[in-house]
Amino acid sequence: MDDHETAFTHHVGLIKGAIMGEGEDASMEQALSRRAASDAISDQGWRYLLGTLRTSVPVGSLVQATEVAARVVAVCGSDADGHLRADIRPDRVVLTLQSLDQAAVTACDIGLAHRLSAALRDVGLRTEPEIGTGAPRSVQLVEIAIDALDIAAVRPFWKAVLGYTDEAGADGPEDPIVDPVGQGPAMWFQQMDQPRPGRNRIHFDICVPHDEAPRRIEAALTAGGRLVSASRAPAFWVLADIEGNEACVTTWQGRDDS
Repeated sequence: MDDHETAFTHHVGLIKGAIMGEGEDASMEQALSRRAASDAISDQGWRYLLGTLRTSVPVGSLVQATEVAARVVAVCGSDADGHLRADIRPDRVVLTLQSLDQAAVTACDIGLAHRLSAALRDVGLRTEPEIGTGAPRSVQLVEIAIDALDIAAVRPFWKAVLGYTDEAGADGPEDPIVDPVGQGPAMWFQQMDQPRPGRNRIHFDICVPHDEAPRRIEAALTAGGRLVSASRAPAFWVLADIEGNEACVTTWQGRDDS
């Protein structure tokens, strides 16, 4: 058995233990690979997006949404504060799971996702990524990317002007920055090798479920966009509007599996 197979077997063991509520030790907070995390929750209606697990729970009112929020907090118990975020709206509750002190998905998050889906099924609700359901859009996360010649020089400005902070475990001079209250998109910095005055240097990255990407790209092209590059697909596709302003549709796939 090679190292990759050994690691995968270990992840499977952690995930099974988490789902069954077993193995409450340090290994439960070990960060999982993208593939291991995605494979463990896709059939539960969750999707892996940028180091998080995300799902949507359709509801009929704000009152029902608050009831859902209370239920999922109760299911998470003492893990709620360190792992769960809930965005409550009159028509849906968007749930996000992540080990916040690591900014990563762990076996604990996988176990919570399975338990939350089961608890909501018990009351006639469902967890779903809202792909092809007639919903306004699927679950997603948006990042802003800034191309810079000197990342360490520009990063402090954006951190200050946005009121952002370092992401957990990533406080280097070229690391991404995030909204400390989780409302705004994360911002990351892409190294430039030379000035590019003829093109935009700020663009959006729209991270979507891997099985939503083709639909989203087709919609953008139908709306007048053009495909600039698919050379790094399925990690990302570069699209542009009619005036050349770029955006990337991204997924977890096609990257290293760490």
